[in-house]
Amino acid sequence: MEISNDQELTAQLALNRVPGVGPLAFSNLLQCFDTASAVFGANRQQLLRVPDLTVEIVDLLVRGMDATNVEQDVLWLEQDPGHQVIYLSQADYPALLAQIHRPPPVLFLKGDASILHTAQLAMVGSRNPTSGGIENARAFARNLATTGLTITSGLAAGIDGAAHQGALDAKVSINGSDRKGRTIAVAATGLDRIYPSRHRDLAYEIAENGLLVSEFPVGTGPLRTNFPRRNRLISGLSLGTLVVEAALRSGSLITARYATEQGREVFAVPGSIHSPLSRGSHWLIQQGAKLVETAEDIAEEILPILPSRQDVNENQVDVEALVPELSKDEQVLLNAIAYDPVSMDGLLSRTGMLIDDLSTNLSRLELQGLIDNLPGGRYCRKDG
Repeated sequence: MEISNDQELTAQLALNRVPGVGPLAFSNLLQCFDTASAVFGANRQQLLRVPDLTVEIVDLLVRGMDATNVEQDVLWLEQDPGHQVIYLSQADYPALLAQIHRPPPVLFLKGDASILHTAQLAMVGSRNPTSGGIENARAFARNLATTGLTITSGLAAGIDGAAHQGALDAKVSINGSDRKGRTIAVAATGLDRIYPSRHRDLAYEIAENGLLVSEFPVGTGPLRTNFPRRNRLISGLSLGTLVVEAALRSGSLITARYATEQGREVFAVPGSIHSPLSRGSHWLIQQGAKLVETAEDIAEEILPILPSRQDVNENQVDVEALVPELSKDEQVLLNAIAYDPVSMDGLLSRTGMLIDDLSTNLSRLELQGLIDNLPGGRYCRKDG
């Protein structure tokens, strides 16, 4: 019997829902039966011959597609034209992700699917960062998104959320019109759910201006085992991974490990030697991750490995755009800093700023590579 393309894609959605059928089992089944539809038409004896397939999985498969509740995915797809699915077997599956070991066979998308094919940088870090870590994440993401890079993260509390927001805060000029910076949020749940719930508004903004991605079917909750799988997608979609703040026991280090295994670049922002949230970043640097202080440090590594493409006018990273237009307070502060070192007290006197505002603007200028932080709490302009 000839099977329509729609029937086969629905069968792949159903196969993706069978508990225990991960990328390896999914691949083995398609190799043995050619189509997902044929898998559900096979008998028990045929299924038991498939390598690495447990009796429990066989029992579930022989129950048929109807037992998988695949109609949940079908209804979700029909709800909104922005709801889409991409299969590993299709030509528009993201090329970088397809290169990793056992890529996910199905990706659920909500938003602008074309963003999957832009140059991406993953940004991850602590769920309970310092205020400085939040500021650093937003500044790095904003500066890098301004150049055209897409910022990819996991929608988690802390650094992830700050990275997404920083990218959305960026303004990118394309053909005379401005748009927000691009960001991709990779979820550890089905895309009908938002986790954590505090990021509901952020997720809606990403869906409107970027893209939400998940390998998990509709209805999947935030299971502990799903988060490492999500981290693998974050690094797999990206040319490199930047760790902003991370403890030694951190999911961010898992993402960095995946990036290394996938042959991608790993970057880390250093921090205080006294902070437990810097130890993971410092360990990564000891293991060979590139220490970064400014967005240019990342650009000089990413630019040479960007894939060539025809549409460079929109997607090409412009290193000269890494220093965005300064805010009024940043410009006032930069004017107050000469090439001779000046103390915090001196800057407070010259600018009239409050101490918190001064510290924030100093961090921004330092991230943009415009000033140096010297021993003894003094600052000066960088050469050039």
